[in-house]
Amino acid sequence: MVGIYIAIALGCLAVGAVVATFVTISVQKNKLGKAHAQANKLIADAENEAKNIKKEAVLEAKEEVLKLKTESDEDIKARRSEIQRQENRLFQKEEMLDRKEESLEKKSSMLDNERLTLENKTKELAGQEKKLGEEREKISKELERVAGLSRDEAKQQLVESIVDDARKEAGNIVREIEEQAHEEGEKKARDIVTLAIQKCATDQTSEVTVTAVPLPNDEMKGRIIGREGRNIRAIENATGVDLIVDDTPEAVILSSFDPIRREVARLTLEKLITDGRIHPARVEDIVEKVKKDLEKTIKEAGENAIFEVGIFNMHPELVKVLGRLKYRTSYGQNVLKHSLETSHIAGLLAGELGANVDIAKRGGLLHDIGKALDFEMEGSHVQIGVDLTKKYKENPEVIHCIEAHHGDVPFHSIEAILVQVADAISSSRPGARRESLDAYVKRLEKLESIANGFKGVAASYAIQAGREIRIAVKPEEVDDSSMPVLAKEIARKIESELEYPGTIKVNVIRETRATDVAQ
Repeated sequence: MVGIYIAIALGCLAVGAVVATFVTISVQKNKLGKAHAQANKLIADAENEAKNIKKEAVLEAKEEVLKLKTESDEDIKARRSEIQRQENRLFQKEEMLDRKEESLEKKSSMLDNERLTLENKTKELAGQEKKLGEEREKISKELERVAGLSRDEAKQQLVESIVDDARKEAGNIVREIEEQAHEEGEKKARDIVTLAIQKCATDQTSEVTVTAVPLPNDEMKGRIIGREGRNIRAIENATGVDLIVDDTPEAVILSSFDPIRREVARLTLEKLITDGRIHPARVEDIVEKVKKDLEKTIKEAGENAIFEVGIFNMHPELVKVLGRLKYRTSYGQNVLKHSLETSHIAGLLAGELGANVDIAKRGGLLHDIGKALDFEMEGSHVQIGVDLTKKYKENPEVIHCIEAHHGDVPFHSIEAILVQVADAISSSRPGARRESLDAYVKRLEKLESIANGFKGVAASYAIQAGREIRIAVKPEEVDDSSMPVLAKEIARKIESELEYPGTIKVNVIRETRATDVAQ
């Protein structure tokens, strides 16, 4: 029985397996059919889409071809039009050339005719010239017979007459050119100099080193002299200055060529008078202290000067020597202030003219540095200044400015000329310097003497403190055309023989008068 059940069970299982297999195969067939249908649908859709894309591409290609064809047709049309225009222009040029060729042929023919005419006229003129030469010879002989002059003599008179006329005409032209150039140059120079002076603010008062020391009373004179003159001898020996105690009320006079020594003596006396203790030992102590203080003051004066000008790389020893100019005067003008003023003006002029401002300022500041030592060393202040600046390795251009500022050597740079001009401006401005009456009168007399030495001068008058000279000439000896030449010659002689600050204007005056008496 058990075996039957097992057999039955195995049979059922086999039948179930067969049924399941059939069911599975059926299901798989259904799925496969659906997949085939879906695949066929996708293929159909893809084919339709490909056909649409192909149609669109064909249409776009046709449109692009049509567009390119249109553009090509337009380009060909434009090129054909341009070629047609060029052909027209060439045709027109060809016609113009043909017309010009015809015109040139006509002109050539006319020129040939004119050449023949000119040759005929030349022959006629040659014949007439020959006849005129014969006539001229006859007239010349007749004129010689009538005038009593040979041809050479007449020619000489004619040449002299022409030379006189040419000289007068040249004089007039020279005068006109000189007047125009003088006016323009003077205006430009006046503008530049005025601008430089305007920017340079300086005092207009002259300065003199103090040589008189005021005293509180005349009794102080005896204390300064001391017993048997020992105090005054101690002061003189310690300072190297002569003390003059005379009848001048409440004052003693200091006498020395060295301004530094004179300043030491002045300060020493002032301290002694203030302190009241005057004896030889005290004098020596005060002098040593004053010298040390004065050295500091001199150094500060030099440093302030270079700072004011804007120079910061100068040798310390030159700065000290520059500071000594604070106690040096020239014609009553403080030399340090004059140097500062010259430096400012030279720098401003250099800036206006495009020159080296630093060289001009440096040369202007150091141009009179030799005056700080000219009481101690032999030679002119120019040479002393040159040697001093060479010693301390100053710029060669600056040294040349110092060397040439009085015209001792030829100018090699525009900065040297500007330093000389600035020096003259600073020295000759009103109130800058004092001049002794004798020297002033001698300069005016020399100026008039130079002018009176020329032929044709009737009288001369120096006016405006010698800055202008007016010259009256004899009208029968000097004509209008000769006046510019005479003025120039007088000016050149003044430049060569006379030393003067600034410029001197030469005015030549010619006057004619006719006088008669009515009776």
